[in-house]
Order: sequence, then structure tokens, then C-alpha cells
Amino acid sequence: MTTATHAKPMADRVRDLVADTIGPLQHELLRDGPKAVATLARLRRGAGKQPHQVPDLLGLIDTEPLYDTTADGRLPGEQPLTRAEDAVHVAMTLWAVHQQSRSTGMHRLHRMDAPGGLGAAVRRLMIERDAGDAVLKRFVRIGTAPDLPALAQRLREIVVLLRDEDIPLDYALLARQLYQWQWPQGPETVRRAWGRSFHAYRAPKGDRSTGNGAPGTDAPSDSDTTSKDDS
Repeated sequence: MTTATHAKPMADRVRDLVADTIGPLQHELLRDGPKAVATLARLRRGAGKQPHQVPDLLGLIDTEPLYDTTADGRLPGEQPLTRAEDAVHVAMTLWAVHQQSRSTGMHRLHRMDAPGGLGAAVRRLMIERDAGDAVLKRFVRIGTAPDLPALAQRLREIVVLLRDEDIPLDYALLARQLYQWQWPQGPETVRRAWGRSFHAYRAPKGDRSTGNGAPGTDAPSDSDTTSKDDS
């Protein structure tokens, strides 16, 4: 692995691992590559389950970058590794649910001119479905999840609605946030980021159907997301 990889905090490793895994997989899937189709099906079977409950997924995702030494030569601790693996698992299996039967990619990297975070996606869903209260209640329930399994289940409910409207998410960003969510003060930081992008999103004038809204962000600043335990 490169020195640059070693210097990354675990949250960034999680983000990059998911981006580097979904990117080529989604590309092949949209070309109906049989291996990619089979991989998607295996990932989808893991949705809503913890990694150790799905032996079929063992080795499916190359998590080697998570195990690299840090900038000072230390190996990551057990707790950061477990939380990182769980975040990757949840993000990847949610994407598999989201991508099912879709002819366009449901993972799209966040851009300022095309927000890809959860808050912006939910706001767009409310606009396009004209079902504000019902969707907003689900969004609020996500923020109050007591643990990661509950959070994953509530996210899945929203993901299914996003799939119905062909609204993509940045799953690399979501994975980073799922990792951060598991640390002390993490849920508050992540909820704040989701809320900021939710309120910042604007549908394009004259077009309620596209995803290129006004600038918004689901990405907390480094000072918000880097914990002293994030190693």
C-alpha cells in the first residue's frame, strides 16, 4: 500500500474503499456483466444483517486497506477496525438494495452542483413524491436510531423509496458517516451534516425531476469528523 494510504484516518479509508469498490462494480453491472450481477445479488442478501451472519460475503469485499498501519507505524485497533468493517458492510449492502433492477447507477459521488448526500436525497424525494410529511417522519426516525442495526434498517426503508424514484446517493460519503456515527458524539455530528444538506437542497427551477440542485453538503468538516479514536 502507498504512504498516502497509510496516512489516511480510518474514516477516509472507509470512504475510499467503498468508492473504489462500488465504482467499477457498478460500471460492470450496468453493462450486465454476469460476475457483477452475481456480486450484487450476494450483497443484497446481506442487507439488514450483521457481517458475521452472512458467511457468503466473506472475502467478497477486499478490506485490506483498512488494516494498513497509520502514519506513525501503528496498526489500527480492534474497535476502529470493527466499526470500519461494519460501516463498509452496511453501505455496500444498502447500495445493492438501491441498485436492484435499476438501469442507471444509484451510487453517485457528491458534488456541490449535484448533492449526493442523504439529506439532499431525502429532500428531493419529498419534492418529487409530494409526500413531505411521510418521508420527513422516516428521515427523523433515521436520526434517532439507537444503534447501528436499527440505523441500517431505517436507512433501508428510505433507500427503497429512493430506488423507486431513481434518486442516487453517494455511498462512499454515507459509509464515512456510518463509521463516524459509531463514535462518541458521532450521531450528533452526522445528524447535523444530514440536516444541513437537507435544508440546503433546492430543486432546479422549472424541473422537479432532476437531481442537480443548488449547492448543499452532507460532508462534515475534518474537525467535525476526526475523533481521537479515529485511527
